[in-house]
Amino acid sequence: MATSRGGAEVRRFIKRLPGELEKKVLRGAARAGGKIILAEAKERSVSSDVDDALVMRSKAEAGRITVKITVRKGWGRAIANWLEYGTDAHFITIAKEERGGKSVSRINASDKRTMIIGGKFVGETVWHPGAKPHPFLRPSLDIKGADAIAAAQSYINAHVTPSGIVASAEPEGDDA
Repeated sequence: MATSRGGAEVRRFIKRLPGELEKKVLRGAARAGGKIILAEAKERSVSSDVDDALVMRSKAEAGRITVKITVRKGWGRAIANWLEYGTDAHFITIAKEERGGKSVSRINASDKRTMIIGGKFVGETVWHPGAKPHPFLRPSLDIKGADAIAAAQSYINAHVTPSGIVASAEPEGDDA
C-alpha cells in the first residue's frame, strides 16, 4: 500500500496562507492601486490647498481591506467640498458674533460697518452667485480605476512567486 508523508504540514501551510496573503500582500496591493487614484485626484484638483490635504488611508479588517482617498480636516476640506459639489447662490454677511445682536439693517444704520473684498468696500451683505462644481475625487476613480486594478495585480504578481510570498508584513508608507 502507498503511503505519503507531510500531509499535516501541507494542511497547516494552506490554512495559514489566506492570513499571510492578507497581511503581507493584499494591503500593499490595495495601496499600490490607491496611489494611482490619489495621483489622479491631485492632478484633477484646481486648488493647491486641496492637493496638500489629500491623503490615502488603508484599513485591514478580518477578510476585508479598504483604501480611502480623503481630504484632511481643515481649510483644504472646505475647499474640496466646494470644488467637488459647487455652491448655490447665497448672501455673505458679517458673522452673528460680530453683530452684537443687531440686525443687518441696524448695523448699516448705526455702525456703518462694511466688508471689503478686493480692496473695495462692498457693504454689510454681498450676493455671491455661487460656483460651478469641479469634481475631482469620483472622476479620478472612474478614469483611473482600471489602472489602479492593474497596479494592484502587478503588486500581487511581484510578491507572490512560486518560491513563496516575498513581501514584508508591514506595507510601505502606511498611514493608518
